[in-house]
Amino acid sequence: MATGVIDARSPEEATVTVPREPRERPRWLRLVRLSAAVVAVVAVATSPWWGPRALSRLDYFHVRRVEFFGVRYAKTSELLALLHVDTLQSVWQPLEPLAQRLQAHPLVRTVEVDRELPGRLSVHVVEREPAALVPGDGRLQPADAAGHLLPIDPVRVPLDLPLAAQSDSALLAVLDALRQSAPELYGRIVQAERVGKEELRFRLGTLIVRTTPDVTVARFKDILPVEADLTRNALRVVELDLRFRDQVIARQP
Repeated sequence: MATGVIDARSPEEATVTVPREPRERPRWLRLVRLSAAVVAVVAVATSPWWGPRALSRLDYFHVRRVEFFGVRYAKTSELLALLHVDTLQSVWQPLEPLAQRLQAHPLVRTVEVDRELPGRLSVHVVEREPAALVPGDGRLQPADAAGHLLPIDPVRVPLDLPLAAQSDSALLAVLDALRQSAPELYGRIVQAERVGKEELRFRLGTLIVRTTPDVTVARFKDILPVEADLTRNALRVVELDLRFRDQVIARQP
């Protein structure tokens, strides 16, 4: 039943305003709007799949530049050849296969490829770091902490590395830990070797340091205050032995 409001300014002019009943939208219009909303939601949800495919057909997104970051030892020409990308390809191509190709390079530890629109690929490389020179194939070659031989051209990238007598994983791991956490101490090491099953031996100039294979950087640093004390007392030492728990044994000539 309709309701109204009476305007009673005067009896003669009194009028009655009857509000309109709200008109119900046609059913077909509601279905059209609902369908459009569903299509929009589906389009947005599936855009990661169809979007790159559609955009990759546009010349505007073809690769025009490739930039490498974090590369010191590897040759970018070799990385670019592995990447196998040219200017006819789009930056919207899947990037994971590109990263997998670069991962095959012996100097690449991890790699990430990003796209920067409209036409640039950025390649972020973390290289394997050499810890020592080890003998192999009749010559000395750089090796990382895991014993991987690294094809670094010493003419192009000068290296100042200690010599490891063997490609021993424990020996190289200690050297690499010192390289990362105690670079000054690492810089003093000239030569390192495994002597038997339970001993590693490091030559720091004229000083020999003997440790167990599980020596930590903190434990290795225990030689520093001992060296300082011996220097203050004008005592010459040829060997510091860390193999015994909580002790640093100094041996004089």
